[in-house]
Parts: sequence; C-alpha cells; structure tokens
Amino acid sequence: MSAETAAAQDVRITLPDGSVRTYTRGVTGAEIAASIGAGLAKAALAVRIDGDLSDLDLPIGRDAEVAIVTRKDDDALELIRHDAAHLMAMAVQELYPGTQVTIGPTIQDGFYYDFAREEPFTPEDLEKIEAKMKEIVARDVPTRREVWDRRDAINHFKEIGEHYKAQIIEEIPRSEDVRIYWHGDWHDLCRGPHLMSSSKVGTAFKLTKLAGAYWRGDAKNAQLQRIYGTAWRDEKELAAYLHRIEEAERRDHRRLAREMELFHVQEEAPGMVFWHPKGWTIYLALEAYMRRRLTRARYVEVKTPQLVDRKLWEESGHWEKFREHMFTAEVDEDHAREKRVSALKPMNCPCHVQIFNQGLKSYRDLPLRMAEFGSCHRYEPSGALHGIMRVRAFTQDDAHIFCAADDIANETRAFIELLSGIYRDLGFEEFRVKFSDRPEVRAGSDETWDRAENALKEATAAAGCDYTLNPGEGAFYGPKLEFVLRDAIGRDWQCGTLQVDFVLPERLDASYIGEDGQRHRPVMLHRAILGSFERFIGILIEQYAGRFPLWLSPVQATVATIVSDADGYAREVADALTAAGLRVETDLRNEKINYKIRELSHAKVPVIVVVGKKEAAERTVSVRRLGSQQQETLALDELVSILKTESTPPDLR
Repeated sequence: MSAETAAAQDVRITLPDGSVRTYTRGVTGAEIAASIGAGLAKAALAVRIDGDLSDLDLPIGRDAEVAIVTRKDDDALELIRHDAAHLMAMAVQELYPGTQVTIGPTIQDGFYYDFAREEPFTPEDLEKIEAKMKEIVARDVPTRREVWDRRDAINHFKEIGEHYKAQIIEEIPRSEDVRIYWHGDWHDLCRGPHLMSSSKVGTAFKLTKLAGAYWRGDAKNAQLQRIYGTAWRDEKELAAYLHRIEEAERRDHRRLAREMELFHVQEEAPGMVFWHPKGWTIYLALEAYMRRRLTRARYVEVKTPQLVDRKLWEESGHWEKFREHMFTAEVDEDHAREKRVSALKPMNCPCHVQIFNQGLKSYRDLPLRMAEFGSCHRYEPSGALHGIMRVRAFTQDDAHIFCAADDIANETRAFIELLSGIYRDLGFEEFRVKFSDRPEVRAGSDETWDRAENALKEATAAAGCDYTLNPGEGAFYGPKLEFVLRDAIGRDWQCGTLQVDFVLPERLDASYIGEDGQRHRPVMLHRAILGSFERFIGILIEQYAGRFPLWLSPVQATVATIVSDADGYAREVADALTAAGLRVETDLRNEKINYKIRELSHAKVPVIVVVGKKEAAERTVSVRRLGSQQQETLALDELVSILKTESTPPDLR
C-alpha cells in the first residue's frame, strides 16, 4: 500500500485539549480512549463525535472532534438513566414473562417504563425488580447495537408478542434507521446510545413509584402500568436525591395546607382556590407588603375588567395565539344579530394599554409604571393542575411600564433592584436569570425583534446581571428575562419576568407626544415579581415548611391555658397582643397543656404563650417558640414589645 493510500485511510481526531491524533479510518471511541491511557479506557462510558453522543464502539469514518465521556461528565447521568430503564424492562420480563414493554425514556432525575400486563404491579414487585436489576448489573451483561430492516423488525416483534413495539417501528420515519440494542439475550428498539455493559450502570438506582398511563397518552387507548425510577452516578448522589424527595414530601404545600387549614381545591371548581381564613391572611399580608413596595417605587395601581370583548383580544393578537387557553362567554345582546363573545382575561396587558390610551400622554408622563393585582383565568389541562402551584384562576402581581426606548436600561436596572430586595425580604438570597429570545410563533417583524432583543441584552448588562440563554422561549410579542429562585432544598422556581414589547403598543395604537411635538410609540415593559400570588404562596409554604416568618404567619401567637382559672388572664394577654397589631388566638380547652402544645406545634403556630395561676398572679407569661423545647418567662409588657418588633414586615423595619 502506498503512503498516499494509507494517508487516505487515516482520520484526524481533534481532542478536547486541542491536540490532534491520527488513527486508521473506522477507529472507535473505545480504541481512542485506550490509546490515551488505560485509566481513561476503563472510565469511558460513551463518546461525543462532533458534538453528538454516540456508542463507544461506533466506527469513526471521518475527521472529527472527539471527547470521551466518563462518569464525571454531565452526559453520564443521561446515559446511566437510559441504561437503567432498559435494565428495569429486562428485569420485569425475566420476572414476569408475557409482559410487553412499550416506551422507556429518561426524565428529570430519573426514568420510567410503561408496561402492558394484566396483573397490576405492587410495591413488593418493585423490590423484586430492583433486586433483579442489581443482579443483572453484577452479571456484567455486554451491549451490542444492530440495524435491522424495518419490515423484518416489525415482523419479529409481532412474532414475540411485542405488538406495541411493532407499532412504534411502523411509525418511525423512513429516513431513520431501526436500531436494536441487545443487553445479553434481551433486546429492545432504541435510538441509543448505550453503555458497553450492564456493570457500567452501577447500583446507585432506586425504583420509586407506580402509576397508570395510557398508550400514546390517549385516554381512548389501552391503559398501561408505569414504573418510575431514579439513577445516579454514585450512592452519595442517590442518597442526596432521596433526602431531597423526602424533604419535598414533608414540605408539600397541599399536605401543609390541610394541617394548617390554609386552603382547599375541589372538583366543582378545578384549578381554583378556596382560601380559608388563615390562608387568606397570608395572602393579604403578602399583598399589603407588595403594595407598599410598589408605591415606594412610584407605581400607580389600577383595576381592569374581568370579562372583555373578543375584539380587543383579536386586536392584541391574543385571540390568535392564546385562544385555546381562554375561557369565553356568550350573551344575547338586545337587538344584536349575533351573540356577543367575551373572554375572561388571561392576562392584563391589553387592558392596561386601554387605560394608557385614555387622554393624550406626553413624554413628561413617562415612564408610567402601571400595576394591577390582576385576577386572571387560563385553561390548564386537568392533568397539569397541582395544588395552588398550577391553577386556572390566579392573581398576577402584574405591571406594565410605558416608556421611551432610551428608558429601557434605567427601568430594567430599577426593576432588578426592586425584585432583588423583595426576594431577599421573602427569604430567597439567590436567583438566576435566563434570557428568552424569539419563539417560532410570534408577532412583529424580525427587525422589531432584533431591536427588542438588543435593547434588553444591553439593559441587562447595564444592570450588572449575568444571564444564560433560553432559546425560543420568549413571549409571542417580545423577548424576556426570567428570574429563577433557588429554595431551601435546592429546587428552582421560575417566578419573576421582564419582557420588552414593541409590538402591542403598535397593535393597540398607543402613543405619546415627544419633545419634538410628534407622536411616538411607547415601549411597553411587561413585568412581574411573584408571578402569581397563588403559586408564590405555594412556594413560600414549601420554602418554610409551613414555619413562616412571624410577619407572614396566619396566627402569630396562641395563648394557651394550663388551668381554667387562668382563662380571664389569657384573654387579657390576647387582647394586649392584638392591640399591638398581632394576629392572636386563645386555646382555653379543658385539655392538658402538653397536648395543646403538641397540637399547636403541629399547626405551625410560631409562638405559644402559656399561662396558669402563677403567671396570672405575677402578670408574666411562659413563651415557647416553634421547634424549641425551651420555655422563657417574660413580663407581659416585655412580650408585647418583643413580638410587636418581630412581627413588623421587613419593609417597615
């Protein structure tokens, strides 16, 4: 073979450190890893070829950039979970022959597989399946990939009774290969990639729950059984995750709402909240705090109608882009040929433009910061509803800033400062910012979007705020910043938003008179800090596990008696605290004090004030704080002074 022929059969492989190595065409990721070092070869899980994740044994037939994926890389979790899903399906079919497998994707923090089986799985079955999976890991079953003829694949799976799998293959686009992955003697249809053997998965996995699922997500189809699992790189990561899940269950706002009597939801009004007195107290305290912060930041508050004619939603563009999420009403107007169609507002922005358009506005009126605690309704599928985190009726802490283009940077900076202070007051010390640019379906020209995106990026940089890009997730009328909170157990919640909108003022003909005496379009900044009161209160319940800071607690103190002889003094203590502005209850039941304390602690009452004959005679109180076993004896006047200070909202201190 000539030198030229040999060179033609070589490929140049560029490694992550920038170095270039030459290999024979058809070299695999496993061979490249081995040539670099035995340690890398042992640690290798998969390979990235020009950015695409691939099997380690896939031949490389061209010059390429190559990176070996090991357990420490972010890609490792996806690979481990994908293989764990296959091992689960393999274990199920070994234990329960005749069970059909359907689909088994990875999801956030884990994986699932849907099975067709007449007999329902039980929690005890999960333990058996998990044990079998670990047995398969210990067997170190090798993996191999094959590409099959489509018709042969369909016939094969039908012959072995895997009718769901055959249907999936029939729906694969003709341009795609039909890949079959074998783990020992077990095989499944899969795009891949996969680990080279079962031992690479490790044993840091756990099957977590059972659920029902319909084939293809359609209730008209057969019902399947879904098994969820989680998988991690090592036992330490698994333990940390299971602890987070345990904490999340302990903090679940729906459970705490029942224990603390805050709110409920019911079938007769799906996705709509029945606030109980204590829950509504939290709502009102938060609303009053937000109103004070907005007044100080020079916002004006407005109130707009709930039901608005479809004509306005058509003019704004919401009818076309948002119609399926809107609740509508039809009425027969007097003498009208057609019924009048109106919609419950899903957002407040078009209504705020109507207020802006009343009367002539001057550049001296700008920026105009218009706020509304706006009650909105959006249709959410019933399966997506979740306590008060995902509802159909909610109140936005909404505002729209009408300003000149030159004001965008200053208004963005002021908004981020306001948002940061509010989040700190509410117990969130850190947040991340995501920049969401133009979606596929949008209003406005590319030129308008270029202008809006550049303005928002420049304003965000001027505010000293770093961000990550969130491609294609902007609103249909403009790009936006999303502010993501991190809670006490490390979960992220997207709450605040800031959106730059050149489109809606144009569509709804908003204008102001500039210094030049000519009409100009204002820029409209859509912004929210909490997002919605309902969801944010749900987040607060879980953030504090029901143990609210004193200023937000629905009941700030309960005065409990040891003996009935102290009832009169208990009422006097309660009156003194109430006069100081605290929210107080009394517990005068004929029960032992330890029983009362247990019940009040379970209800998350932050301060329990205990009084008996001795306290009544000495005009003192015994104070027990939530979560503490210690009691403190104080003079009544001292207690009133301390709690008055502690219960003051953070913006009034």
